[in-house]
Amino acid sequence: MSQFLSQLNERQQEAASTVHGPVMIIAGAGSGKTRVLTYRAAHMLAERHAAPWQILMLTFTNKAAKEMKNRIASIIGEQVASGIWMGTFHSIFARILRMDGDKLGYDRNFSIYDTDDQESLVKKIMADLQINTQQFPVKQIMSKISASKNRLWYPADLDKYAVHPADIKAALVYKDYQVRLKASNAMDFDDLLMKPIELFTKFPDVLKKYQNQFKYIMIDEYQDTNKAQYTIAKLLAASSRNIAVVGDDAQSIYSWRGADIQNILDFEKDYPEARVVRLEQNYRSTKKILAVADSVIKVNKEQIPKTLWTDNDEGDYVTLLECDSERDESMRIANYIQQYKITKGMHNKDFAILYRTNAQSRALEDGLRRIAVPYIIIGGIQFYKRKEVKDVLAYLKILVNPRDTESFRRIVNYPARNIGDVALSKIEEYAHQTQKGPAEILSVIDMVPGLTARQRSALQELNRVVEETKANLPNSPLGLLIRTYVEELHLISELSQEQTQEGRNRVENVQELINAIEEFSSTKADASLEAFLQDVSLVADTDNLDGDKNVVTLMTLHAAKGLEFPVVFVCGLEEGLFPFSGGADKESNLEEERRLCYVGITRAEQKLFLSHAKTRFRFGSTEYSVRSRFIDEMDLTHIKNEGQAPVEMRNSFASKGLDGDALHQYAEKDPYYWRDEKYVQAKGSPASKVNKERAVIYDDGVADIKNGVYVEHSKFGRGKVTSIDGVGDNRKAVVFFVGHGAKTLVLKFANLKVVK
Repeated sequence: MSQFLSQLNERQQEAASTVHGPVMIIAGAGSGKTRVLTYRAAHMLAERHAAPWQILMLTFTNKAAKEMKNRIASIIGEQVASGIWMGTFHSIFARILRMDGDKLGYDRNFSIYDTDDQESLVKKIMADLQINTQQFPVKQIMSKISASKNRLWYPADLDKYAVHPADIKAALVYKDYQVRLKASNAMDFDDLLMKPIELFTKFPDVLKKYQNQFKYIMIDEYQDTNKAQYTIAKLLAASSRNIAVVGDDAQSIYSWRGADIQNILDFEKDYPEARVVRLEQNYRSTKKILAVADSVIKVNKEQIPKTLWTDNDEGDYVTLLECDSERDESMRIANYIQQYKITKGMHNKDFAILYRTNAQSRALEDGLRRIAVPYIIIGGIQFYKRKEVKDVLAYLKILVNPRDTESFRRIVNYPARNIGDVALSKIEEYAHQTQKGPAEILSVIDMVPGLTARQRSALQELNRVVEETKANLPNSPLGLLIRTYVEELHLISELSQEQTQEGRNRVENVQELINAIEEFSSTKADASLEAFLQDVSLVADTDNLDGDKNVVTLMTLHAAKGLEFPVVFVCGLEEGLFPFSGGADKESNLEEERRLCYVGITRAEQKLFLSHAKTRFRFGSTEYSVRSRFIDEMDLTHIKNEGQAPVEMRNSFASKGLDGDALHQYAEKDPYYWRDEKYVQAKGSPASKVNKERAVIYDDGVADIKNGVYVEHSKFGRGKVTSIDGVGDNRKAVVFFVGHGAKTLVLKFANLKVVK
């Protein structure tokens, strides 16, 4: 055993030193899985079990891959570590497709379409097929195509299983979409996983080549793999069976994007000889935080048994913030941040605010701005998604892939060249007839009928700049060449004409892109333009999270996985919000929401705050809220409110799994619900205008609906009317629905029916 493995605990040593055969490492939150993976790779190299190029390490973020490679290099040296095939699934298999994708009819310089490119292409196809985008939204069709690819369905498969009209339309679009992608020598993100399977299946010799090369495969975050990723891994490991997967079923939170928790739950069925190692010692959180997390996740039925423990301090009690509204919630959080900075010497970067939906960030931002606390939102507009940056990137893509139709459409009339839709359609029609990409025919633009002399002249000048730059690519410094290219295209001068701060910001963004290219070319061994464009195409939100920047971090709970902070606020713990509305409809959805809660809790190292609001402005009106069932599932002996009083078990009926009359009995006795109602009245809020003793009646021809009766709604099910206000067509009822929380409904349109 390598000497450096002595730095690991007993279970970590077992995982790192088990080299041959299938291994499943169940790594609880904060248990040091990254450390185990890096030491495992270093051990294999140090003991000469494998050469660097025989190890394939697959991750889900560039950030994780970079961190692991740096750690391995610090143990065994940069030269050895650099030979490991390590990266995200998408980056590794894009690399393989660039080497062997020609067998599927792709050039090695294929473009990778991001969601904006995909949307543009799908929108054009739908227009050509005369599919109504109001009835079938573009993003809905895109989602169905992506879901099909994640299931490894081809257009014919989607067409075969299509039942709903949207599925039928998606199947039509999917077929044309793939044809046009191929014609543009382009792939989307899902193709980067689907095409390697097609390659390995159609060309067994190619599969054999990579099976022989990758003797040892390691996969991080295995619980997040979808069917395509699972299939790729199984194909590559079929010969050696030296596959080690690391993951935590309790952190499987991405089913909405195709992740299948069964992949990790069924690993031992796929590999009966597998060795299972459980990493249960947590190095991140205090005992109290860990106890709260453990109590929540233990409620789930579908899981691999494990019990997390830690030698860390007991730590502070978890603090529950019971807030009046989202505004109150944001101010309390901001004030706690300021208080901790003053009393405990903490910095802005020590705090993270996590929420279930992006919409929650607005109120939280307001609270931080009021007291001038700097912050960053992870998941906002990324640098590489900004229009001016994407414009330059499109020009760069044309240099390496002149068949890229979407990039050509983006740049052909920017800056303005008098190329309208009619001229563009003539260019594309001629390109189709000659089986070339639109940028490829710029050199013979005189052959395209119907263009004016001015249009031909502008396109010939564009072709001159493109071709001269392309000719100089092999022998010129990349950064300097691209800077000259951008200047000759007049992109910066175009932006500078705006004479506004926004225009100046855009110029700075273009300059920053050129700086990024120069930095890339000076630090990367493979400093080609193709490699830069691939890196940019596969960048993720959290890859650019700068831990040295002294700002509070705001992000969704989904984006927070894999990160940790000294102080964490988990916000909006309310029924209908977290668990999310609809997430409680099925047990599997509810279990995933609970896993998401577990992920949020375990991001905290020293201090955890949980918050919920009694009212929240949603969907255009103020709604009453009931605190999340997840709070009542927690071990409340480790939680106190702001006054340091123990948190009482409210026995929220939503967490009891009751139905029928039993639910209504619980609803009537629920002290939290009634206390809130009295509290709102005492404060004189608009709800205080409601006279609880007055029966405001709305006759819909079925029954009188008044305060206190139980009603049935077609979407939300059974609920209780808690207040009625307004007159005539403006009469509204606040109705509390089980599993959905309070809803404000206009009685004229609600079609409520009284139930006994």
